[in-house]
Amino acid sequence: MSRRGKFVAGGLVIAAAIAYLIWAGVSQSVVYFVTPSELLAAPVPSKTYRLGGLVEKGSLKWEPKSLDLSFTLSDGKASVPVRHKGPAPDLFAEGRGAVVEGSWTKDGYFKSSLILAKHSEEYKAPQDGAQPGYKELMKSLRGDGK
Repeated sequence: MSRRGKFVAGGLVIAAAIAYLIWAGVSQSVVYFVTPSELLAAPVPSKTYRLGGLVEKGSLKWEPKSLDLSFTLSDGKASVPVRHKGPAPDLFAEGRGAVVEGSWTKDGYFKSSLILAKHSEEYKAPQDGAQPGYKELMKSLRGDGK
């Protein structure tokens, strides 16, 4: 094989390796979850799922002594009761989105081992008087009122 052919073959091997690393990184970082409707269509007990939906209003129950948390996740078509042992994330609340990791039980509820609270992706500037902005903060730090 000529020197040029070796160079081209080496370049192709390096390009293939880089493409594989990119593909592997992207495919491992993608997180899929099922909706309550999809889970209830064909639940498999003891299989690990990521279940995503909105926490239904009025469904959240917290027992601080036993650290038992129960709530219902809904996708607007179906609802799934969820039980979790341990505290919830700070952003977790009724009417908000959440993804829980766990398994479907034979008793008819989803047993969660991890809760991932979703947050809004929309930025809202503070209203007048809500919190000081940059200019007000700088004035207070300088102490000159300018």
